[in-house]
Amino acid sequence: MKKIAVDAMGGDHAPKAIVEGVNQALEAFSDIEIQLYGDENKIKPYLTATERVSIIHTDEKINSDDEPAKAVRRKKNASMVLAAKAVKEGQADAVLSAGNTGALLAAGIFVVGRIKGITRPGLLSTLPTTDGKGFDMLDLGANAESTAEHLHQYAVLGSFYAENVRGIARPRVGLLNNGTEETKGDPLRKETFALLSQEPSIHFIGNVEARDLMSGVADVVVTDGFTGNAVLKSIEGTAMGIMGQLKSAIEGGGWKAKIGYLFMKDSLRTMKKSLDYSDAGGAVLFGLNAPVVKAHGSSDAKAIFSTIRQVRLMLETQVVPKSVEKFSVVEETNE
Repeated sequence: MKKIAVDAMGGDHAPKAIVEGVNQALEAFSDIEIQLYGDENKIKPYLTATERVSIIHTDEKINSDDEPAKAVRRKKNASMVLAAKAVKEGQADAVLSAGNTGALLAAGIFVVGRIKGITRPGLLSTLPTTDGKGFDMLDLGANAESTAEHLHQYAVLGSFYAENVRGIARPRVGLLNNGTEETKGDPLRKETFALLSQEPSIHFIGNVEARDLMSGVADVVVTDGFTGNAVLKSIEGTAMGIMGQLKSAIEGGGWKAKIGYLFMKDSLRTMKKSLDYSDAGGAVLFGLNAPVVKAHGSSDAKAIFSTIRQVRLMLETQVVPKSVEKFSVVEETNE
């Protein structure tokens, strides 16, 4: 049985959206057990599942405006912190939260702990492509600054995730840069390029540009956290902007536009689905001793269900133990 600790009080629509997503996941998957951490009186009205689910009551929670590291240290009974402790103590196999991103990063690093050999865990998420296959990108904001060695580790971790969780044989790994030529970029990108070119465990395809990301130029894209977070928000904003413009054009285009919409309805729905982040699951803080997954703060029940499905797959494919094994070998080689 796969045991997942869920912070029921994190996110814009907690606990309703969290618990409703849990209900759907328990119905869909018979091999998971959910531990809900939070205010029992607020959780119970939405909980319809009766088996393989438990509530661990706490009145304390970490708010979106709390200073992350301080909140984790001071609010020791917060729902997020208790969920992370459950993983550390072996009572759960993974932790999921839609709450304060910085606090979850802090809880993951200081409570769950890093894999030996990983200098800095990175935040990984699967982003949409026009063909619907998606690509994995990290770091998406766990670290504002990175060294070439950090990016090298992200490339290996990202390749592991794409191969084991998403089932991609020999994932293509690209380095985000301001041009595809080997000589392009700042010193960090040039040093990283040299490291990745010599890494035998990945299929490095060279530099990739931001304009090509959604066309599926690579299966895994590596960058520093500052750049990755900016790209993530640009993609989200562009997707929302395009869909908003289409809606406005149809609503304000008169009867011809509305008739045209009837003929294109199925195609537009397919397009919307390909840009919908809620199907892909959450962002994984990769490089820790167990899966720590951050769902979007505005997640609805569907997004929470997708994130639980993602966590279940991570546990099923044992991607974290495989990463531990990989970096243990690297550590021994360097000693």
